[in-house]
Amino acid sequence: MPAVDLLDRVGPARFMARLANGGVDLQLPRGAEPNLSIILGGAGARLEELVGAYTAFNRAGVAARVRLMQDDALIERRLMSDGAAWIVRAILEANPRPGYASDTFDTSGKPRVAWKTGTSYGYRDAWAIGATRRYTLGVWIGRPDGTPMPGQYGAVTALPLLFQAVDSLPRAPSNLFADTAPRSVSQVDICWPLGLAYDPAKVQVCHEKRSAWVLNGVIPATLPDRDSGNWSAATVPIRVDAMTGRRLSADCHAAQERDVDLARWPALAYPWLSPAERRRASLPPLAPQCAADALERYANVRIDGIGNGAAIARAPGSEKPAQLSLKALGASGTVLWLINGKLEGETSGAHAFVHAFAETGPQTITALTPAGAYSQVDIRVLR
Repeated sequence: MPAVDLLDRVGPARFMARLANGGVDLQLPRGAEPNLSIILGGAGARLEELVGAYTAFNRAGVAARVRLMQDDALIERRLMSDGAAWIVRAILEANPRPGYASDTFDTSGKPRVAWKTGTSYGYRDAWAIGATRRYTLGVWIGRPDGTPMPGQYGAVTALPLLFQAVDSLPRAPSNLFADTAPRSVSQVDICWPLGLAYDPAKVQVCHEKRSAWVLNGVIPATLPDRDSGNWSAATVPIRVDAMTGRRLSADCHAAQERDVDLARWPALAYPWLSPAERRRASLPPLAPQCAADALERYANVRIDGIGNGAAIARAPGSEKPAQLSLKALGASGTVLWLINGKLEGETSGAHAFVHAFAETGPQTITALTPAGAYSQVDIRVLR
C-alpha cells in the first residue's frame, strides 16, 4: 500500500517515463494508460532491461544496456543521482539473506548482496535481482506461454537460484561500489514519523528517534493526509492552563500559562497506537471559559470500527438489524455522528457511537467535530 500511495502522488505516467529514460520500457496491455497497477507487477518488463537498470546501484546511478557480445556498443543512461543510488543499494544490502540473520549463521565467507524479489500479477513471473560489488544478476522463472504458476513467487522460487549463482562466482575484488557514501549523502537522527531532525532540546515532541539516510541535506517529508489535506504528522504549538492542562484559545487566559509543542501522529496510525500514545498526541480539550478556535482542525478525526467500502449484515437467524460500535479517534471533545447526512447521535471524546442500521443498501457514516474536522466512510448494509 505505501508503494501504491507513493506512485499515485508521483504519477504513473511520470514514473514510467523516468524508467524508460533509464532503459526500462514497461509494456502495458494494448490501449491501456499508465496506472497504479504497474507498481504491483501490472506491466510487462524484459529481464535484460531490469538487470541493466539495476546496475545503476553499482555505477553511481548510471544504468546501461546489457551487451550480449563484447563488440556491442555501450549505451548508458542516468537513472538516478549517485547519492540516491548509494542509499538504495545500502538499504537493499542491509537486508540479510533469508535464514541468515546476523545472530544465526556465519555469513563472513559469503559476498554481500543487494537483492530484491518480485512476482507479477497472477503468478506469471517470479523475479529475483541482486548485485554484489562486482556482478549484477537477474533470475526469471516462468512459463513460455505466460500461463500462471500458482504458489510460485520470487522469494520462494527465484531467490534461491540467485544466491546459488552469486555464491558460484569468483570472489575477485572490485571498486565498482564504494563503501564511502557520496558527499550528497549523510546519516542523521530524525524523529519518526514527524519527518523532522532530532532536536535534543525538544525530546518531548519526538515519538521515535531513528537514524536515516539523507540526500542533499533534505529529510524525507511525511506525506500529507488525504482526507484533510494537512500534514499527517507535525508539531503544533499550543498554550495551556498550567494548572489543568486544558488548552487556551487566542483570546483566553489563565492565571498560570505555559507553551507546549504537541507532536501529532499520522491519522492512519491511530488505530495501532496504545491509549497512552493517543492521549499524548491528542489536542487537549479547551478550558471551559474559552471559545472554540481554529486548532480544532488538527484533531485529525478518524473513524475506527469499520473500513471504507465494507459490507455488514445482521447475524444469521436474527431479526435484529446489523449494528456497529464506532469511535472517532483523534477527537477530544464533542463528536456529531451523521448517517446519510442526518444527525443520529453525539458522543464525547473516546466514547463509542452505537447505531443499528434498519435500512439496507449504501450508507455514509460521518464523524464531525463542531470546528469542522471530520472523517467519513461509505459502507453497504446487506439483507
